Amino acid sequence: MRLRRLRMIGGLTVVVVLLAPILGAPADPPRQPIAMLGDQPIYEEDLLPLAGAELLQLDNQKHDLRMKALQDLVKQRLLESEARSEGLSIEAFLVEAVDRTVPPPTAAEIETYYLAHPDVTTRPLHEIRSRLELVIAKAKREEARKRYLDQLQRKVGLSLLWSRPRAEIGVDRTRIRGNPEAPVTIVEFVDFQCPECSQVQPALARVMDKYKGKVRLGFRDFPLKKIHAEAQQAAEAARCAGEQGRFWEYHDLLFNPAARLDPYSLREYARTAAIDVDRFGACLVSEKFAASIESDIQSGLRSGVSATPTFYINGRVLVGIQRAGAFESIVDSELATAAARAY
Repeated sequence: MRLRRLRMIGGLTVVVVLLAPILGAPADPPRQPIAMLGDQPIYEEDLLPLAGAELLQLDNQKHDLRMKALQDLVKQRLLESEARSEGLSIEAFLVEAVDRTVPPPTAAEIETYYLAHPDVTTRPLHEIRSRLELVIAKAKREEARKRYLDQLQRKVGLSLLWSRPRAEIGVDRTRIRGNPEAPVTIVEFVDFQCPECSQVQPALARVMDKYKGKVRLGFRDFPLKKIHAEAQQAAEAARCAGEQGRFWEYHDLLFNPAARLDPYSLREYARTAAIDVDRFGACLVSEKFAASIESDIQSGLRSGVSATPTFYINGRVLVGIQRAGAFESIVDSELATAAARAY
């Protein structure tokens, strides 16, 4: 009897075919420790609360390097096959099959390029027209070659048999901003007293605006109580605001660079956010959300969160202050993957 089993090994999805004896499949081998402290074993998963996010980042960097190498290899093999069939070198084949089909730059294209690059085209157009013509012609050939390779790859077909390393991160549907059914989910683990968490909010806002309907933002609490004395109560205050349907309005007020997190200010922000202040105050005094916040913290620790802010984009991790471009690069990749699956 045969058993097929899927396993993740170093980011690879491996299909293992086992020959099981009549009495049943053998049990999985026991997990192996990576170190011994005296007679106490230490396992790889024990590292996650301390360095899980960083290790996941390294795994993703390794994946990206492998993907780049794979793309280069696919390109090389496709072109070798096509060029061989014509008895040409790869470069000669590309010139014949692609470059000769690309029309030369038009006067309108040259003028448009000139006007769009005032920082590098400081001389009059008539003096540099021939140079710009060469630059535009080269760009058009490169784009045509890329389209040709994309067509070849679609014709032959490329199936990826490994997947990107990801963390399994859940979201609280009561704290989601954006389209709840968006194909890309950003989960932020943050601390309201963390300056870096506040500084990254404009980049997140830009991403949410750029990918409206395609990205949703989920919030998870991770107050660093040992170093931020006001973080826990601020998290509880935001939960109390959420109880009245004003979580994100209150969230934005707390992440204002000038925000204060003392008890008086927390109540004033409730008033600013059009929250019933008496009900808010009673909620805050009750500490009714303390256990739920602790649950977020433990979830973060299990996923490798050790610092704030930490973000997971469809399970792909980013740690620390990030520019909008860092988010956009991953979002674009995830949307492209989703589109390819749909295709």
